[in-house]
Amino acid sequence: MKKDIYLLDGANGTCLWAKTDDKGPVWRYNKLFPDKVVELAGEFIDAGSDFVLSNTFSANRPSVEPFDFSVEEIIREGVILAKEAAKDRARVLLDIGPLTGLLIPFGKIAKEEARETFAEMLKYGAMEKPDGIFLETFMDLEMLKIAAEEASKYDLPLLLSMSFTKYNPKKGGRTMFGNNPAQIAKTLAPFEPEAIGLNCSEGPEETLPIIKEFAEVTDLPLIYKPNAGMPKVEGGSEVDFDDFAREVSKAAEIPTLKYIGGCCGSSPKYIEALAKMLR
Repeated sequence: MKKDIYLLDGANGTCLWAKTDDKGPVWRYNKLFPDKVVELAGEFIDAGSDFVLSNTFSANRPSVEPFDFSVEEIIREGVILAKEAAKDRARVLLDIGPLTGLLIPFGKIAKEEARETFAEMLKYGAMEKPDGIFLETFMDLEMLKIAAEEASKYDLPLLLSMSFTKYNPKKGGRTMFGNNPAQIAKTLAPFEPEAIGLNCSEGPEETLPIIKEFAEVTDLPLIYKPNAGMPKVEGGSEVDFDDFAREVSKAAEIPTLKYIGGCCGSSPKYIEALAKMLR
């Protein structure tokens, strides 16, 4: 592997679902099945991950409160469990995803409400001293900007990533809100991020043109963490781990690529295959 490329982990959600019959929000596992959370993070590290994400993706107040948990206990425990698995073998990123709703005028969430929600998650996550903050799977650049403004208040590296719709060869890569790589890079550059890029979206074959487009419009270090196709209800995914690793590893040819991994459907087997392909 190129010395400046780091291997991220795979899919917390689908992989944790495979470990229990409980198919509810997986951030609950931080309190209900903490051993499973540590086990999965350890499996990703064994597979080759240099970084693992805390199991805190959608643990925001509107999502957590109906389940009678507090944001503080879920977020802090998520970082603690990831660090327990990582020890001195890997580093931990506080994982923050978008809110389940849209900002006004497209939805009902006011910008100040969004800011307060992200600030709360980040405050509790930072208490446990993660090695960085990963804001991922955002579809609205304005919402990501709000989250990044709050995250930049902490002296931690920022990884900023968006999810894209199906690639259009004529129009290029676009998020659901029409944001393209050039707009994203220009908006996020002032935050001096550790890296920017894409995660989730579709499989590697469909998303490789988008990460290449990022490389054409910015010199910022890049993140590439695509899905392993679409996860199957019965388990597994549309793209097997060897094909996934072969396709994803093509992104390593991009000079500015710094972080690479998998998203939905990518188990430790996918990361292990990717590690072998890269190294």
